[in-house]
Amino acid sequence: MTRRHPRRGSAAGSVSVEFAAAAIPVLLLFTTVLIAAGRIMLAHTVVTDAAIAASRTASLARTAPQAQHTAIATARRVLTEQHLHCRSLTVTVDTSGFTVPPGQPAMVSATVTCVAELADLTLPIPGSKTLQDTFTSPLDPFRGRT
Repeated sequence: MTRRHPRRGSAAGSVSVEFAAAAIPVLLLFTTVLIAAGRIMLAHTVVTDAAIAASRTASLARTAPQAQHTAIATARRVLTEQHLHCRSLTVTVDTSGFTVPPGQPAMVSATVTCVAELADLTLPIPGSKTLQDTFTSPLDPFRGRT
């Protein structure tokens, strides 16, 4: 008969525990990065929505100044409704299509640039992210323009 000697300080299972202890912080960091990327993509989608809405309302205006005014107001409204706070907001509207005579195709475009604080988008970290998008809408060729 062979005698079994009891093991002293058995290390069985310690590798698994060490691996789990090392993997948990990496998994938490990975999850945090995914959440941050998702929040930034969501904010970019809101800026895209604002550019689309701004160019669309500008294309419905009768005059270039009216188009400029309504596009800026619409972009601000969309960003506010979607709770995206911009440290600085710039809405640029290209109304050169209003100079094209009626009956010819023309376009109006709106560019929305939002500088958002990263602390507002993700975790409380310093810095900012510039989000920008442009959208172009056609002007009705048979609608009067002044």
